[in-house]
Amino acid sequence: MIGRHPYAFSLLAGGISATGFAPLSLWPLTILMLALWVAIVMQVQSRKAAFSAGWLFGVGHFIIGLNWIAKAFTFQAAMPEWLGYVAVVLLSLYLAVFPALAAVGAWWLGKGRPLVLILSLAGFWITTEWLRSWVFSGFIWNPLSSILISDSLALLAWSSRIFGTYGLSAVPIILAGLIVVASHRQWKNAGYLSALVLLFAAAGLATMGGPLCGSSGIGDCREHSITVVQPNIGQQDKWKAGYEAENLAKLAGLTRREEDSPRIIFWPEAAIPDYLETGYPPRYYYGRPPEFVRHQLGALMKPGDVLLLGALKLEFDDADQQAVGARNSIFAMDSERQLLGRYDKNHLVPYGEYLPMRPVLEAIGLSRLAPGDFDFWPGPGPRSLDLGGFGKVGLQVCYEIIFSGQVVDRDNRPDFIFNPSNDAWFGAWGPPQHLAQARLRAMEEGLPVIRSTPTGISALINADGRVVDSVPMGQAGRIDALLPPPKSPTLFARYGNILPLGLAIILLISAIAIRVRAR
Repeated sequence: MIGRHPYAFSLLAGGISATGFAPLSLWPLTILMLALWVAIVMQVQSRKAAFSAGWLFGVGHFIIGLNWIAKAFTFQAAMPEWLGYVAVVLLSLYLAVFPALAAVGAWWLGKGRPLVLILSLAGFWITTEWLRSWVFSGFIWNPLSSILISDSLALLAWSSRIFGTYGLSAVPIILAGLIVVASHRQWKNAGYLSALVLLFAAAGLATMGGPLCGSSGIGDCREHSITVVQPNIGQQDKWKAGYEAENLAKLAGLTRREEDSPRIIFWPEAAIPDYLETGYPPRYYYGRPPEFVRHQLGALMKPGDVLLLGALKLEFDDADQQAVGARNSIFAMDSERQLLGRYDKNHLVPYGEYLPMRPVLEAIGLSRLAPGDFDFWPGPGPRSLDLGGFGKVGLQVCYEIIFSGQVVDRDNRPDFIFNPSNDAWFGAWGPPQHLAQARLRAMEEGLPVIRSTPTGISALINADGRVVDSVPMGQAGRIDALLPPPKSPTLFARYGNILPLGLAIILLISAIAIRVRAR
């Protein structure tokens, strides 16, 4: 039956395979569906058929896994809701090209040789996931490795400290291949693949080092108090006229406390609509100058506290002092109302924070896809802010955290990462998937990650990728805890995506060597 309908089964397998991602986390189903797909790729008789099987698998995989994107369109008053589902399908049709390329490459190298095909598919999958992270600005949501974020699979997941997220994505492919060759009683090939899986587990075991204290890994372990705030302010209320005071009251109520010990306070992305920097033309402050706003915020803090929060920064035309752009920023402010630094989001969302080819698309009436009269401008990339006695913080806004190897300033390594986000756009499936990818960043870099969101899921993640505490979706709450310590820089933290790409090359060379030897 599979042989008669390979394309239908590829599409079905792709759709079911997405149930391994959060929130369902049915990872055994993903492995089984990958095994079905691998068997189909082995059976097809042409490059075109292999490409088609890979593309249809990808279409099903991404339509189900990215269904939450349709929810974002319900907050665009000018856009019909059904267009959100069209956007999911169109995006999936494009993203499916990447597994299609992996499939046709593996078929070309491994036709008639199961072990060669499986090894080459793992190598090509690593490569195409890396390509997906930067081609056309990149969208690497739901890398295959994120299905392995489970306590029962911790040893495999920890190998991301060496091979990174993209290298770890080879493991589900190898496990699927193991099922296929074992079902055909190819025990020798099964032995080779089992050894590879054990190698990943051993790599994870080898990375189980102890925590270090401070950026340099020396000195006493001072435990810093933190408060992570989740106000449960929905997207429909966030920018509604007249709700500013009510929203600030929610944030304030969850921030105040009686204890006097210094702490770091974390607020979500774009937590307030006000501007914190001085120097703008007065008309842009709408009667709430930055001195007044900072005074309000400082009243919530005790001496020694530091507040990290999301807010906007405007960019002006020097000639007429008109605002021409904005930046999605994180500000650090101390209890004396002084700004300690700012981070500007670098990896912006196409059609959400800026409109690509704006003059062309505006001419055909598509400017409404990007809210506002002008685009957000990108910042320079990852940076660390020095918070004095609290150490250094690395900053990543919203979906920037999904880009493996691009979240930390390697020349100025932080002690922890703060990832404020507005996941209120993301429906029911997006927030837990976002959290899973933040956990991968913690593992890879050996750094704790703090997430603060308006509606969930806010979380404190330690340097092993474990969630220490969290606030569920749809609830107001806060996390009061001690900041987990960082680990020593992992191999991946030192060398980045050179390592997974090197693994891909090794897998492909091994596949070619086996093929040549078999002749």
